[in-house]
Amino acid sequence: MAEPPANSAPPPAETPAAAPPATGGEGGTISKKAAKKAEAKAKKEAEKARRAAEQAAAAAASASAAQAEDLAKDNYGQETHETKLSADAIEINLKTLGDEHVGKKVELRAWLQNARMQGSKMAFVELREEGNWAIQGVVAASPEGTPVSRQMVKWVGAINPESFVVVEATVQKPLEPVKACRVSNYELHITKCFVHAAAPSVLGMTLAAANRPVANFSDEEVPVEQGVEKLSLSSAGDATGIPAASMLTHLDNIVMHKRSAVQQAIADIRSEMKELYRSYLRSHGFKEFEPPCLIGAASEGGANVFRLPYFEKEAYLAQSPQFYKQIEIAGGRKRVFSVGPVFRAENSNTPRHMTEFTGLDMEMEIKKDYREVLDVLEGVLLHMFRNIKERCADEIALVRSVYPSEEFLLPEPGQEVRLTFAEGQKLLREEGPEEFRNVSDDEDMSTPQEKALGALIRKKYNTDFYVLDKFPESARPFYAKEDPTNRKVTNAYDLFMRGQEICSGGQRINDPVELEARIRTKGIDPTSPGIKEYVDIFRQAGVPAHGGGGIGLDRVVAFYLNLPSIHLAAFFPRTPKRLLP
Repeated sequence: MAEPPANSAPPPAETPAAAPPATGGEGGTISKKAAKKAEAKAKKEAEKARRAAEQAAAAAASASAAQAEDLAKDNYGQETHETKLSADAIEINLKTLGDEHVGKKVELRAWLQNARMQGSKMAFVELREEGNWAIQGVVAASPEGTPVSRQMVKWVGAINPESFVVVEATVQKPLEPVKACRVSNYELHITKCFVHAAAPSVLGMTLAAANRPVANFSDEEVPVEQGVEKLSLSSAGDATGIPAASMLTHLDNIVMHKRSAVQQAIADIRSEMKELYRSYLRSHGFKEFEPPCLIGAASEGGANVFRLPYFEKEAYLAQSPQFYKQIEIAGGRKRVFSVGPVFRAENSNTPRHMTEFTGLDMEMEIKKDYREVLDVLEGVLLHMFRNIKERCADEIALVRSVYPSEEFLLPEPGQEVRLTFAEGQKLLREEGPEEFRNVSDDEDMSTPQEKALGALIRKKYNTDFYVLDKFPESARPFYAKEDPTNRKVTNAYDLFMRGQEICSGGQRINDPVELEARIRTKGIDPTSPGIKEYVDIFRQAGVPAHGGGGIGLDRVVAFYLNLPSIHLAAFFPRTPKRLLP
Protein backbone atom coordinates (compact mmCIF):
# COMPACT_ATOMS: atom_id res chain seq x y z
CA MET A 1 0.00 0.00 0.00
CA ALA A 2 1.37 3.35 -0.92
CA GLU A 3 2.32 5.64 1.96
CA PRO A 4 0.42 8.85 2.10
CA PRO A 5 2.09 11.98 0.95
CA ALA A 6 4.18 13.73 3.49
CA ASN A 7 2.09 16.80 3.47
CA SER A 8 -1.20 15.02 3.80
CA ALA A 9 -3.36 15.30 6.99
CA PRO A 10 -3.14 12.46 9.54
CA PRO A 11 -6.12 10.22 9.80
CA PRO A 12 -8.77 11.22 12.34
CA ALA A 13 -8.21 9.93 15.94
CA GLU A 14 -10.33 7.03 17.06
CA THR A 15 -13.26 8.26 19.17
CA PRO A 16 -13.56 6.35 22.51
CA ALA A 17 -16.85 4.69 23.30
CA ALA A 18 -19.18 6.76 25.49
CA ALA A 19 -19.54 5.65 29.18
CA PRO A 20 -22.93 4.35 30.07
CA PRO A 21 -25.07 6.96 31.73
CA ALA A 22 -25.21 6.85 35.60
CA THR A 23 -28.59 5.98 36.83
CA GLY A 24 -30.40 7.16 39.91
CA GLY A 25 -33.42 5.89 41.74
CA GLU A 26 -36.64 5.50 39.89
CA GLY A 27 -34.71 5.16 36.66
CA GLY A 28 -33.31 8.70 37.00
CA THR A 29 -29.70 9.67 36.32
CA ILE A 30 -27.08 11.62 38.32
CA SER A 31 -24.03 13.49 37.12
CA LYS A 32 -20.46 12.28 37.30
CA LYS A 33 -19.67 15.09 39.77
CA ALA A 34 -22.38 14.01 42.16
CA ALA A 35 -21.13 10.43 42.09
CA LYS A 36 -17.64 11.53 43.07
CA LYS A 37 -19.04 13.66 45.91
CA ALA A 38 -21.00 10.73 47.30
CA GLU A 39 -17.93 8.52 47.15
CA ALA A 40 -15.83 11.11 49.04
CA LYS A 41 -18.50 11.48 51.72
CA ALA A 42 -18.61 7.72 52.26
CA LYS A 43 -14.85 7.62 52.71
CA LYS A 44 -15.00 10.51 55.19
CA GLU A 45 -17.72 8.78 57.28
CA ALA A 46 -15.67 5.59 57.34
CA GLU A 47 -12.60 7.51 58.54
CA LYS A 48 -14.61 9.28 61.24
CA ALA A 49 -15.98 6.00 62.54
CA ARG A 50 -12.50 4.50 62.55
CA ARG A 51 -11.09 7.39 64.58
CA ALA A 52 -14.01 7.29 67.07
CA ALA A 53 -13.43 3.59 67.59
CA GLU A 54 -9.72 4.23 68.17
CA GLN A 55 -10.51 7.01 70.68
CA ALA A 56 -12.99 4.83 72.58
CA ALA A 57 -10.48 2.04 72.73
CA ALA A 58 -7.81 4.46 73.96
CA ALA A 59 -10.15 5.89 76.63
CA ALA A 60 -11.06 2.42 77.85
CA ALA A 61 -7.41 1.48 77.97
CA SER A 62 -6.60 4.71 79.83
CA ALA A 63 -9.40 4.13 82.36
CA SER A 64 -8.25 0.60 82.87
CA ALA A 65 -4.69 1.77 83.33
CA ALA A 66 -5.81 4.52 85.74
CA GLN A 67 -7.77 2.01 87.78
CA ALA A 68 -4.81 -0.25 87.90
CA GLU A 69 -2.64 2.67 89.07
CA ASP A 70 -5.02 3.82 91.92
CA LEU A 71 -2.80 2.90 94.82
CA ALA A 72 -5.28 4.56 97.25
CA LYS A 73 -8.26 2.40 96.36
CA ASP A 74 -8.27 0.81 99.84
CA ASN A 75 -8.25 4.21 101.57
CA TYR A 76 -11.70 5.42 100.56
CA GLY A 77 -15.19 4.20 99.72
CA GLN A 78 -18.22 2.84 101.52
CA GLU A 79 -17.42 1.62 105.02
CA THR A 80 -17.72 -2.16 105.36
CA HIS A 81 -16.73 -4.78 107.90
CA GLU A 82 -13.41 -4.97 106.06
CA THR A 83 -12.66 -1.26 106.46
CA LYS A 84 -9.49 -0.77 108.47
CA LEU A 85 -7.97 2.31 110.04
CA SER A 86 -4.46 2.45 111.42
CA ALA A 87 -4.07 0.87 114.84
CA ASP A 88 -2.08 3.87 116.09
CA ALA A 89 -4.73 6.47 115.10
CA ILE A 90 -6.03 8.37 118.16
CA GLU A 91 -9.80 8.76 118.47
CA ILE A 92 -10.60 12.44 118.97
CA ASN A 93 -13.53 14.78 119.40
CA LEU A 94 -13.23 18.30 118.11
CA LYS A 95 -14.17 19.99 121.37
CA THR A 96 -10.95 18.78 123.03
CA LEU A 97 -8.57 19.07 120.05
CA GLY A 98 -5.36 20.85 121.03
CA ASP A 99 -1.70 21.46 120.27
CA GLU A 100 -0.81 18.07 121.70
CA HIS A 101 -2.50 16.49 118.68
CA VAL A 102 -0.53 18.41 116.02
CA GLY A 103 1.44 16.03 113.80
CA LYS A 104 -0.36 12.98 115.14
CA LYS A 105 -2.54 10.52 113.29
CA VAL A 106 -6.16 10.72 114.44
CA GLU A 107 -9.55 9.15 113.75
CA LEU A 108 -12.72 11.24 113.56
CA ARG A 109 -16.34 10.21 113.05
CA ALA A 110 -18.42 13.14 111.91
CA TRP A 111 -20.92 14.58 109.45
CA LEU A 112 -19.52 16.00 106.24
CA GLN A 113 -21.36 19.29 105.96
CA ASN A 114 -19.61 20.69 102.91
CA ALA A 115 -17.17 19.59 100.19
CA ARG A 116 -15.55 21.47 97.31
CA MET A 117 -12.92 20.65 94.71
CA GLN A 118 -9.85 22.82 94.14
CA GLY A 119 -8.63 21.66 90.76
CA SER A 120 -8.22 17.93 90.16
CA LYS A 121 -5.69 17.24 92.88
CA MET A 122 -7.21 18.80 96.00
CA ALA A 123 -10.54 18.94 97.85
CA PHE A 124 -11.63 20.78 101.00
CA VAL A 125 -14.29 19.41 103.34
CA GLU A 126 -15.94 20.60 106.55
CA LEU A 127 -16.47 17.92 109.18
CA ARG A 128 -18.94 18.52 112.00
CA GLU A 129 -19.55 16.82 115.31
CA GLU A 130 -22.41 17.42 117.74
CA GLY A 131 -23.35 21.06 118.10
CA ASN A 132 -21.37 23.64 116.22
CA TRP A 133 -17.98 21.90 116.40
CA ALA A 134 -16.60 21.78 112.86
CA ILE A 135 -13.12 21.57 111.34
CA GLN A 136 -11.66 21.87 107.85
CA GLY A 137 -10.25 18.78 106.20
CA VAL A 138 -7.87 18.75 103.25
CA VAL A 139 -7.54 15.88 100.76
CA ALA A 140 -4.59 16.33 98.39
CA ALA A 141 -3.29 13.92 95.76
CA SER A 142 0.26 12.87 96.59
CA PRO A 143 3.15 11.49 94.52
CA GLU A 144 2.99 7.90 93.40
CA GLY A 145 3.15 5.37 96.20
CA THR A 146 1.44 7.61 98.81
CA PRO A 147 -2.07 7.09 100.27
CA VAL A 148 -4.08 9.77 98.38
CA SER A 149 -4.76 9.55 94.64
CA ARG A 150 -6.59 11.83 92.21
CA GLN A 151 -9.41 9.32 92.13
CA MET A 152 -9.70 9.53 95.91
CA VAL A 153 -9.74 13.35 95.82
CA LYS A 154 -12.51 13.32 93.21
CA TRP A 155 -14.53 10.78 95.19
CA VAL A 156 -14.27 12.68 98.48
CA GLY A 157 -15.20 15.95 96.76
CA ALA A 158 -18.41 14.34 95.47
CA ILE A 159 -19.71 13.01 98.85
CA ASN A 160 -23.24 14.26 99.50
CA PRO A 161 -23.48 16.84 102.29
CA GLU A 162 -24.74 15.49 105.65
CA SER A 163 -23.33 12.02 105.02
CA PHE A 164 -21.73 10.47 108.10
CA VAL A 165 -18.07 9.65 107.49
CA VAL A 166 -15.08 8.10 109.22
CA VAL A 167 -11.74 9.70 108.46
CA GLU A 168 -8.12 9.11 109.34
CA ALA A 169 -5.95 12.19 109.18
CA THR A 170 -2.95 14.05 110.53
CA VAL A 171 -3.63 17.16 112.59
CA GLN A 172 -1.86 20.25 111.25
CA LYS A 173 -1.99 24.00 111.77
CA PRO A 174 -3.43 25.92 108.80
CA LEU A 175 -1.50 28.80 107.23
CA GLU A 176 -4.19 31.09 108.65
CA PRO A 177 -7.26 30.49 110.84
CA VAL A 178 -10.20 28.88 109.08
CA LYS A 179 -12.96 31.39 109.81
CA ALA A 180 -15.76 29.17 108.48
CA CYS A 181 -15.19 26.53 111.19
CA ARG A 182 -15.42 26.73 114.97
CA VAL A 183 -12.16 24.78 115.23
CA SER A 184 -10.23 27.42 113.33
CA ASN A 185 -6.64 26.87 114.43
CA TYR A 186 -6.29 23.28 113.26
CA GLU A 187 -7.08 21.31 110.12
CA LEU A 188 -7.07 17.64 109.20
CA HIS A 189 -4.90 16.32 106.37
CA ILE A 190 -7.02 13.34 105.40
CA THR A 191 -5.44 10.08 104.27
CA LYS A 192 -8.46 7.80 104.60
CA CYS A 193 -12.17 8.53 104.22
CA PHE A 194 -15.10 6.13 104.37
CA VAL A 195 -18.81 6.84 104.15
CA HIS A 196 -20.56 5.18 107.07
CA ALA A 197 -24.06 6.43 106.14
CA ALA A 198 -24.74 8.31 102.91
CA ALA A 199 -27.13 11.26 102.72
CA PRO A 200 -29.49 11.68 99.74
CA SER A 201 -28.33 13.87 96.87
CA VAL A 202 -31.13 16.38 97.60
CA LEU A 203 -32.07 17.30 101.19
CA GLY A 204 -35.59 18.35 102.18
CA MET A 205 -34.02 21.26 104.08
CA THR A 206 -30.37 22.21 104.01
CA LEU A 207 -28.35 22.79 107.16
CA ALA A 208 -27.90 26.43 106.17
CA ALA A 209 -31.69 26.90 106.03
CA ALA A 210 -32.12 25.00 109.32
CA ASN A 211 -29.74 27.46 110.99
CA ARG A 212 -31.74 30.45 109.80
CA PRO A 213 -34.50 31.92 111.98
CA VAL A 214 -37.90 30.34 111.40
CA ALA A 215 -39.99 32.67 109.27
CA ASN A 216 -42.85 34.95 110.25
CA PHE A 217 -44.20 33.91 113.60
CA SER A 218 -47.24 35.73 114.87
CA ASP A 219 -48.74 35.75 118.35
CA GLU A 220 -52.26 36.06 116.98
CA GLU A 221 -54.78 33.24 116.97
CA VAL A 222 -55.43 31.81 113.49
CA PRO A 223 -58.41 29.86 112.22
CA VAL A 224 -58.33 26.26 113.45
CA GLU A 225 -58.46 24.85 109.94
CA GLN A 226 -55.17 26.58 109.10
CA GLY A 227 -53.21 25.32 112.08
CA VAL A 228 -50.25 26.90 113.79
CA GLU A 229 -47.82 25.90 111.05
CA LYS A 230 -49.55 28.22 108.58
CA LEU A 231 -48.41 31.18 110.67
CA SER A 232 -44.87 30.76 109.55
CA LEU A 233 -44.95 30.22 105.79
CA SER A 234 -42.46 32.54 104.14
CA SER A 235 -39.67 32.54 101.59
CA ALA A 236 -38.06 35.66 102.94
CA GLY A 237 -34.32 35.58 103.38
CA ASP A 238 -31.73 37.96 104.80
CA ALA A 239 -28.31 39.27 103.79
CA THR A 240 -27.07 35.70 103.42
CA GLY A 241 -29.53 35.08 100.60
CA ILE A 242 -30.67 31.84 102.25
CA PRO A 243 -34.49 31.62 102.40
CA ALA A 244 -36.08 31.30 105.82
CA ALA A 245 -38.02 28.05 106.19
CA SER A 246 -41.39 27.81 107.90
CA MET A 247 -42.00 25.88 111.12
CA LEU A 248 -43.96 23.41 109.01
CA THR A 249 -40.87 22.79 106.85
CA HIS A 250 -38.69 22.47 109.95
CA LEU A 251 -40.92 19.87 111.59
CA ASP A 252 -41.42 17.96 108.35
CA ASN A 253 -37.61 17.76 108.14
CA ILE A 254 -37.07 17.08 111.83
CA VAL A 255 -33.61 15.51 111.39
CA MET A 256 -32.14 18.59 109.73
CA HIS A 257 -34.04 20.81 112.18
CA LYS A 258 -32.33 19.05 115.07
CA ARG A 259 -28.91 19.05 113.39
CA SER A 260 -28.86 22.83 113.29
CA ALA A 261 -26.46 24.44 115.74
CA VAL A 262 -29.13 26.84 117.00
CA GLN A 263 -31.59 24.07 117.90
CA GLN A 264 -28.90 22.05 119.65
CA ALA A 265 -27.92 25.17 121.60
CA ILE A 266 -31.54 25.70 122.67
CA ALA A 267 -31.80 22.04 123.69
CA ASP A 268 -28.61 22.30 125.75
CA ILE A 269 -29.89 25.41 127.51
CA ARG A 270 -33.17 23.65 128.24
CA SER A 271 -31.42 20.60 129.71
CA GLU A 272 -29.20 22.79 131.87
CA MET A 273 -32.21 24.77 133.11
CA LYS A 274 -33.83 21.53 134.20
CA GLU A 275 -30.67 20.39 135.98
CA LEU A 276 -30.37 23.73 137.80
CA TYR A 277 -33.98 23.37 138.96
CA ARG A 278 -33.33 19.89 140.30
CA SER A 279 -30.03 20.71 142.00
CA TYR A 280 -31.43 23.78 143.78
CA LEU A 281 -34.45 21.96 145.19
CA ARG A 282 -32.39 18.94 146.26
CA SER A 283 -30.00 21.26 148.08
CA HIS A 284 -33.01 22.69 149.92
CA GLY A 285 -34.31 19.35 151.18
CA PHE A 286 -36.76 18.43 148.39
CA LYS A 287 -37.35 14.82 147.29
CA GLU A 288 -38.25 13.96 143.71
CA PHE A 289 -41.30 11.82 142.93
CA GLU A 290 -43.04 10.64 139.77
CA PRO A 291 -46.73 11.48 139.31
CA PRO A 292 -48.86 9.47 136.84
CA CYS A 293 -49.85 10.76 133.42
CA LEU A 294 -52.86 8.42 133.13
CA ILE A 295 -55.55 9.30 135.65
CA GLY A 296 -59.07 8.08 136.34
CA ALA A 297 -60.81 11.45 136.60
CA ALA A 298 -60.30 14.94 135.19
CA SER A 299 -58.00 16.70 137.63
CA GLU A 300 -59.35 20.22 137.10
CA GLY A 301 -63.04 19.48 136.95
CA GLY A 302 -63.15 18.30 133.33
CA ALA A 303 -62.11 21.39 131.36
CA ASN A 304 -59.50 21.11 128.61
CA VAL A 305 -58.74 17.46 129.31
CA PHE A 306 -57.82 14.64 126.93
CA ARG A 307 -60.05 11.58 127.20
CA LEU A 308 -59.10 8.12 125.96
CA PRO A 309 -60.49 4.58 126.21
CA TYR A 310 -58.96 2.52 129.00
CA PHE A 311 -60.12 -1.10 128.78
CA GLU A 312 -63.77 -1.01 129.95
CA LYS A 313 -63.49 2.55 131.29
CA GLU A 314 -62.44 6.04 130.33
CA ALA A 315 -59.08 7.54 131.29
CA TYR A 316 -57.61 11.02 131.12
CA LEU A 317 -54.22 12.58 130.53
CA ALA A 318 -53.13 14.58 133.57
CA GLN A 319 -53.45 18.35 133.27
CA SER A 320 -51.27 18.80 136.33
CA PRO A 321 -49.57 16.75 139.06
CA GLN A 322 -51.28 19.06 141.55
CA PHE A 323 -53.28 16.45 143.46
CA TYR A 324 -50.42 13.98 143.54
CA LYS A 325 -48.03 16.54 144.97
CA GLN A 326 -50.52 17.10 147.76
CA ILE A 327 -50.89 13.34 148.31
CA GLU A 328 -47.12 13.18 148.80
CA ILE A 329 -47.34 15.88 151.47
CA ALA A 330 -50.28 14.09 153.09
CA GLY A 331 -48.24 10.89 152.91
CA GLY A 332 -45.50 12.23 155.14
CA ARG A 333 -43.14 14.16 152.88
CA LYS A 334 -42.33 17.75 153.77
CA ARG A 335 -40.88 18.90 150.44
CA VAL A 336 -41.35 17.25 147.03
CA PHE A 337 -40.85 18.09 143.37
CA SER A 338 -41.43 16.48 139.98
CA VAL A 339 -40.39 16.94 136.35
CA GLY A 340 -42.70 15.53 133.71
CA PRO A 341 -45.21 15.98 130.90
CA VAL A 342 -48.43 17.95 131.32
CA PHE A 343 -51.34 17.82 128.87
CA ARG A 344 -53.87 20.54 127.99
CA ALA A 345 -56.63 19.96 125.43
CA GLU A 346 -56.76 23.62 124.42
CA ASN A 347 -57.46 24.18 120.73
CA SER A 348 -55.19 27.24 120.66
CA ASN A 349 -53.14 27.62 117.50
CA THR A 350 -50.56 30.22 118.47
CA PRO A 351 -46.79 30.13 119.02
CA ARG A 352 -47.48 30.48 122.77
CA HIS A 353 -49.43 27.24 123.21
CA MET A 354 -48.79 23.50 123.07
CA THR A 355 -51.01 20.59 124.02
CA GLU A 356 -48.12 18.85 125.80
CA PHE A 357 -45.34 20.56 127.73
CA THR A 358 -42.88 19.85 130.52
CA GLY A 359 -43.89 20.88 134.02
CA LEU A 360 -41.48 21.65 136.85
CA ASP A 361 -43.64 21.23 139.94
CA MET A 362 -42.99 21.50 143.66
CA GLU A 363 -44.97 21.31 146.92
CA MET A 364 -43.91 21.94 150.50
CA GLU A 365 -45.11 22.27 154.05
CA ILE A 366 -45.87 25.79 155.23
CA LYS A 367 -44.62 26.48 158.74
CA LYS A 368 -45.70 30.08 159.38
CA ASP A 369 -46.55 31.95 156.19
CA TYR A 370 -47.47 30.99 152.62
CA ARG A 371 -44.74 33.29 151.33
CA GLU A 372 -42.25 30.60 152.39
CA VAL A 373 -43.31 28.79 149.21
CA LEU A 374 -42.96 31.95 147.15
CA ASP A 375 -39.45 32.41 148.52
CA VAL A 376 -38.46 28.96 147.21
CA LEU A 377 -40.08 29.44 143.80
CA GLU A 378 -38.51 32.84 143.37
CA GLY A 379 -35.20 31.47 144.61
CA VAL A 380 -35.10 28.48 142.25
CA LEU A 381 -35.91 30.61 139.20
CA LEU A 382 -33.31 33.25 140.07
CA HIS A 383 -30.82 30.42 140.61
CA MET A 384 -31.62 29.10 137.13
CA PHE A 385 -31.35 32.52 135.46
CA ARG A 386 -28.13 33.60 137.18
CA ASN A 387 -26.30 30.33 136.61
CA ILE A 388 -27.42 29.65 133.06
CA LYS A 389 -25.52 32.77 131.92
CA GLU A 390 -22.25 31.17 133.02
CA ARG A 391 -22.97 27.53 132.18
CA CYS A 392 -24.32 28.18 128.70
CA ALA A 393 -22.66 31.47 127.68
CA ASP A 394 -21.60 30.14 124.26
CA GLU A 395 -24.99 28.58 123.56
CA ILE A 396 -26.85 31.76 124.54
CA ALA A 397 -24.59 33.82 122.28
CA LEU A 398 -25.21 31.43 119.40
CA VAL A 399 -29.00 31.58 119.84
CA ARG A 400 -28.92 35.36 119.99
CA SER A 401 -26.90 35.47 116.76
CA VAL A 402 -29.92 33.85 115.07
CA TYR A 403 -32.73 35.27 117.22
CA PRO A 404 -31.47 38.67 118.47
CA SER A 405 -32.87 39.78 121.81
CA GLU A 406 -32.21 42.15 124.65
CA GLU A 407 -30.46 40.86 127.75
CA PHE A 408 -32.85 39.28 130.27
CA LEU A 409 -32.81 41.74 133.17
CA LEU A 410 -32.74 40.44 136.74
CA PRO A 411 -33.26 42.33 139.99
CA GLU A 412 -30.31 42.91 142.27
CA PRO A 413 -30.16 40.51 145.24
CA GLY A 414 -32.49 41.75 147.95
CA GLN A 415 -34.38 43.99 145.50
CA GLU A 416 -36.75 41.41 143.99
CA VAL A 417 -40.00 42.91 142.71
CA ARG A 418 -43.22 41.67 144.31
CA LEU A 419 -46.47 43.48 143.71
CA THR A 420 -49.97 42.51 144.68
CA PHE A 421 -52.36 41.89 141.82
CA ALA A 422 -54.20 45.10 142.78
CA GLU A 423 -50.95 47.08 142.71
CA GLY A 424 -50.21 45.76 139.25
CA GLN A 425 -53.65 46.78 138.02
CA LYS A 426 -53.21 50.21 139.59
CA LEU A 427 -49.92 50.64 137.69
CA LEU A 428 -51.68 49.73 134.45
CA ARG A 429 -54.49 52.17 135.12
CA GLU A 430 -52.14 55.03 135.94
CA GLU A 431 -49.25 54.51 133.50
CA GLY A 432 -50.30 51.88 130.99
CA PRO A 433 -51.66 52.22 127.46
CA GLU A 434 -55.01 53.93 127.19
CA GLU A 435 -56.88 50.73 126.29
CA PHE A 436 -55.83 49.07 129.57
CA ARG A 437 -56.68 51.87 131.97
CA ASN A 438 -60.06 50.40 132.82
CA VAL A 439 -58.74 47.08 134.21
CA SER A 440 -60.46 45.58 137.24
CA ASP A 441 -58.97 44.24 140.48
CA ASP A 442 -61.47 41.38 140.43
CA GLU A 443 -60.70 39.88 137.00
CA ASP A 444 -57.67 38.03 135.69
CA MET A 445 -55.47 39.78 133.13
CA SER A 446 -55.45 39.08 129.41
CA THR A 447 -52.17 38.34 127.59
CA PRO A 448 -51.93 41.89 126.14
CA GLN A 449 -52.50 43.32 129.63
CA GLU A 450 -49.76 41.09 131.07
CA LYS A 451 -47.31 42.22 128.40
CA ALA A 452 -48.18 45.89 128.91
CA LEU A 453 -47.61 45.52 132.66
CA GLY A 454 -44.31 43.73 132.02
CA ALA A 455 -43.10 46.65 129.90
CA LEU A 456 -44.04 49.10 132.67
CA ILE A 457 -42.24 47.06 135.33
CA ARG A 458 -39.12 46.75 133.15
CA LYS A 459 -39.04 50.51 132.75
CA LYS A 460 -39.84 51.29 136.37
CA TYR A 461 -37.83 48.56 138.17
CA ASN A 462 -35.26 47.55 135.52
CA THR A 463 -36.18 43.86 135.67
CA ASP A 464 -37.83 41.28 133.40
CA PHE A 465 -38.63 38.96 136.34
CA TYR A 466 -41.23 39.76 138.97
CA VAL A 467 -44.10 38.40 141.09
CA LEU A 468 -47.78 39.28 141.31
CA ASP A 469 -49.33 38.11 144.59
CA LYS A 470 -52.85 38.01 146.06
CA PHE A 471 -54.78 37.04 142.96
CA PRO A 472 -58.55 37.56 143.09
CA GLU A 473 -60.62 34.63 144.31
CA SER A 474 -62.54 34.53 141.03
CA ALA A 475 -59.32 33.89 139.08
CA ARG A 476 -58.14 30.92 141.13
CA PRO A 477 -59.21 27.21 141.34
CA PHE A 478 -61.21 25.68 144.18
CA TYR A 479 -58.17 24.43 146.12
CA ALA A 480 -56.63 27.93 146.51
CA LYS A 481 -56.62 29.23 150.09
CA GLU A 482 -58.44 32.51 150.59
CA ASP A 483 -56.74 35.33 152.45
CA PRO A 484 -58.31 35.16 155.92
CA THR A 485 -58.22 38.99 156.16
CA ASN A 486 -59.78 39.60 152.75
CA ARG A 487 -61.91 36.86 151.23
CA LYS A 488 -61.91 38.55 147.83
CA VAL A 489 -58.29 37.54 147.26
CA THR A 490 -56.26 34.37 147.73
CA ASN A 491 -52.82 33.42 149.00
CA ALA A 492 -51.91 32.73 145.39
CA TYR A 493 -49.42 34.23 142.99
CA ASP A 494 -47.94 34.16 139.49
CA LEU A 495 -44.33 34.68 138.47
CA PHE A 496 -43.56 36.48 135.20
CA MET A 497 -40.81 36.74 132.59
CA ARG A 498 -40.87 39.57 130.06
CA GLY A 499 -44.50 40.23 130.92
CA GLN A 500 -45.66 36.63 130.46
CA GLU A 501 -46.66 34.15 133.17
CA ILE A 502 -44.34 31.17 133.63
CA CYS A 503 -45.33 29.93 137.10
CA SER A 504 -48.56 29.76 139.05
CA GLY A 505 -48.96 28.67 142.64
CA GLY A 506 -50.17 29.37 146.12
CA GLN A 507 -51.32 27.95 149.40
CA ARG A 508 -53.76 25.00 149.24
CA ILE A 509 -56.75 24.35 151.46
CA ASN A 510 -55.79 21.52 153.85
CA ASP A 511 -59.04 21.31 155.85
CA PRO A 512 -61.65 18.96 154.26
CA VAL A 513 -64.67 20.95 155.53
CA GLU A 514 -63.34 24.24 154.21
CA LEU A 515 -62.30 22.53 150.97
CA GLU A 516 -65.73 21.02 150.36
CA ALA A 517 -67.43 24.36 150.99
CA ARG A 518 -65.17 26.14 148.52
CA ILE A 519 -65.74 23.42 145.90
CA ARG A 520 -69.47 24.08 146.16
CA THR A 521 -69.00 27.85 145.77
CA LYS A 522 -67.21 27.12 142.48
CA GLY A 523 -70.26 25.25 141.23
CA ILE A 524 -68.61 21.82 141.41
CA ASP A 525 -70.18 18.74 142.98
CA PRO A 526 -67.80 17.58 145.76
CA THR A 527 -69.04 14.00 145.29
CA SER A 528 -68.17 13.86 141.58
CA PRO A 529 -65.50 11.35 140.43
CA GLY A 530 -62.00 12.58 141.12
CA ILE A 531 -63.12 15.45 143.33
CA LYS A 532 -64.47 13.12 146.03
CA GLU A 533 -61.25 11.13 146.10
CA TYR A 534 -59.28 14.37 146.36
CA VAL A 535 -61.28 15.62 149.36
CA ASP A 536 -61.02 12.21 151.03
CA ILE A 537 -57.22 12.54 151.12
CA PHE A 538 -57.64 15.21 153.78
CA ARG A 539 -60.09 13.07 155.74
CA GLN A 540 -57.79 10.06 156.00
CA ALA A 541 -55.33 11.81 158.33
CA GLY A 542 -54.22 15.26 159.41
CA VAL A 543 -52.44 17.13 156.61
CA PRO A 544 -50.22 20.14 157.43
CA ALA A 545 -50.62 23.52 155.75
CA HIS A 546 -48.84 23.42 152.43
CA GLY A 547 -48.43 25.14 149.08
CA GLY A 548 -46.56 24.89 145.84
CA GLY A 549 -46.31 25.92 142.25
CA GLY A 550 -45.94 24.74 138.69
CA ILE A 551 -43.40 26.11 136.23
CA GLY A 552 -43.61 25.62 132.45
CA LEU A 553 -40.08 24.68 131.36
CA ASP A 554 -40.77 25.34 127.68
CA ARG A 555 -41.96 28.85 128.43
CA VAL A 556 -39.02 29.58 130.72
CA VAL A 557 -36.55 28.67 127.97
CA ALA A 558 -38.47 30.46 125.22
CA PHE A 559 -39.02 33.65 127.22
CA TYR A 560 -35.48 33.79 128.59
CA LEU A 561 -34.09 33.62 125.03
CA ASN A 562 -37.01 35.71 123.72
CA LEU A 563 -37.69 33.16 120.98
CA PRO A 564 -40.52 33.89 118.53
CA SER A 565 -42.25 30.62 119.42
CA ILE A 566 -42.42 28.28 122.39
CA HIS A 567 -42.31 25.42 119.85
CA LEU A 568 -38.62 26.13 119.26
CA ALA A 569 -37.91 25.33 122.92
CA ALA A 570 -39.58 21.90 122.76
CA PHE A 571 -37.90 18.72 121.54
CA PHE A 572 -41.03 17.52 119.70
CA PRO A 573 -43.76 20.20 119.87
CA ARG A 574 -47.35 19.05 120.10
CA THR A 575 -50.13 21.33 118.89
CA PRO A 576 -53.75 20.80 117.85
CA LYS A 577 -52.46 20.25 114.30
CA ARG A 578 -49.19 18.45 115.00
CA LEU A 579 -48.81 14.90 116.33
CA LEU A 580 -45.82 13.86 114.20
CA PRO A 581 -43.03 13.01 114.36
